Amino acid sequence: MDLAAADEAVDRIGAHVARTARDGVLGGIGGFGGLFALPPGRWRDPVLVASADGVGTKLELARRLGRHDTIGQDLVAMVVDDLVVPGAEPLFLLDYLAVERLDPAHVEQVVAGIAEGCVQAGCALLGGETAEHPGLLPPGAYDVAGFGVGAVERDAVLGAHRVAADDVVVAMASSGAHSNGYSLIRAAVDGLDLAADHGLGEPLGEALLRPTRIYARDCRALAAAVEVHALCHVTGGGVPGNLPRVLPPGLGATVDTATFAVPPVLDLVVRLGGVAPAEAWRTFNMGAGMLAVVPPEVADDAVALLAARGVPSWPCGRITPGEGVTLAGR
Repeated sequence: MDLAAADEAVDRIGAHVARTARDGVLGGIGGFGGLFALPPGRWRDPVLVASADGVGTKLELARRLGRHDTIGQDLVAMVVDDLVVPGAEPLFLLDYLAVERLDPAHVEQVVAGIAEGCVQAGCALLGGETAEHPGLLPPGAYDVAGFGVGAVERDAVLGAHRVAADDVVVAMASSGAHSNGYSLIRAAVDGLDLAADHGLGEPLGEALLRPTRIYARDCRALAAAVEVHALCHVTGGGVPGNLPRVLPPGLGATVDTATFAVPPVLDLVVRLGGVAPAEAWRTFNMGAGMLAVVPPEVADDAVALLAARGVPSWPCGRITPGEGVTLAGR
């Protein structure tokens, strides 16, 4: 590794990491391990929740466009929005960045995005690792992964054990493609000018790189205000692939696809790629990046609360006897 470049990278990212400081963090970056202490008296019977994820082949589009400032937010979103599904407060995140050659400016862009995501989620960037892999990665290539920890009271854990028949599924709008389905997306847009708008009203590259919405604070605010039985992060597999993960045996869901406003960029990809509807719904979020399962009597309150927080949402389905997810409406 180029040690001078490594030292410069550490100097560049220090201020970004400092932005994410929160209660519980002990010390700063540079140690062999990050230290975090659960604040005394904050929890009665805490359960720790852990998650790890990456950004996938969206990185290749970032490389092609020479923009790496939003990828970090994608990474944080993929981790913390898994942590919040059982109701956890994200506490801290660590990142791992593997590069072909260490470019301090590139590292700073990525870590600045991670720090911004952590600020949005309310968690600390506790540490990380940057590794140089010459000869292993192609020139200009890189990969990034994140590892996060959160905490939730044992008696407040959300999930399938709370879900009941006739519960309402509330969808929360996505910001676009988020960070899933990018192998299909890249194939669909191969050869297109990413600087042109293609009817989107913005450059195609900008629409494809729009960072993943971070729902963690909004979901926790929702659970604090109304009864929430389960949350579902809509990632790879889409709604039909993820919603069953928070349903108990004997219960399924009917989801009205006509209630979804499919983001224009996903509509474009589906048309250009000739993607069949069933494949599209199992690959993309199709306009909803998070689902909440709530009792029917609080569904309207949930939608209103989320709207007040700037998260468009709508009732999109019901929990029903049976198994799996039935897509209706189109």
